[in-house]
Amino acid sequence: MSEPKIGRVLVASLHQAIHDLMPTRGEFYEDWLSPRRIRQGKVGRARVAGAISFLRKEGECYSAVVDRAGRYAVDWTVGDLAPVERLMLRRLPRSLRVRGILRASARLIRNLHEVAQLDFTVRHGAGVVRLDGSLFCDVREPPGRPLCGFYGGLLKRYFEFFDVSCEVQISRCRGTGEPSCELLLDTNHSDF
Repeated sequence: MSEPKIGRVLVASLHQAIHDLMPTRGEFYEDWLSPRRIRQGKVGRARVAGAISFLRKEGECYSAVVDRAGRYAVDWTVGDLAPVERLMLRRLPRSLRVRGILRASARLIRNLHEVAQLDFTVRHGAGVVRLDGSLFCDVREPPGRPLCGFYGGLLKRYFEFFDVSCEVQISRCRGTGEPSCELLLDTNHSDF
């Protein structure tokens, strides 16, 4: 049985965020996330999980790093959307644009980690995103805080890219013992 594929963008964005926000710790994380292995696409789930495990022990830096990594993942991949799709998303009415952004986000997340699955509902000015298979939330013992900030940063940046202001709040996290992760979206408008 083969190991689930980890997308190179996920690894590279995590690597870059660590170097940006914790430059003195970057060398430590190179054992797991070496640039050579990233370029070759040879960073597997075990290496990424190891880096994330140590990153969780960095305290508040963890949240900042994974949020920034999620934003980088969008910045580096949104150009891969077909030009017609990007144009259409920008011109859709806000209610349809929100759903289109969430569909595009779901595809990106699936490409970053093939076992990750994003489902969403949007109703009455609020969105609920359910995420199964989060690599960031695989823990032996539940910590005292949510761990899926990568996806929160990713979603927020995707909405920003298409000119929709959005607040993202983690309401449930599989890492804290919940059955799946759940993020609440608020676009500050009730015209969904």
